[in-house]
Amino acid sequence: LLLKTLCYLTVFPAAADPVSVLPGSLGRGSWCNEHDTIHERLDIIEEKVIKTVEHLESEVKSLLNIINETTSNIPIVPGTPFIDIFDGQY
Repeated sequence: LLLKTLCYLTVFPAAADPVSVLPGSLGRGSWCNEHDTIHERLDIIEEKVIKTVEHLESEVKSLLNIINETTSNIPIVPGTPFIDIFDGQY
């Protein structure tokens, strides 16, 4: 937010001090452009990370369901103690 404000004040210096407007100072600094570019790239990376996490969560849930179905179909020999490998969580 601070850098965005600084970028705004670089573009519109009159907002900071209307008396000290210098000719040619209305140009946006290259560091503002770099800052915006970095934020755009970070937004793209964040979106990709979120999609990857959602995909992995879906895969893990599918695998857990397969394991649960497989273990529930295993015949149990009479007298064998039942062990819940999921500790009742799934």
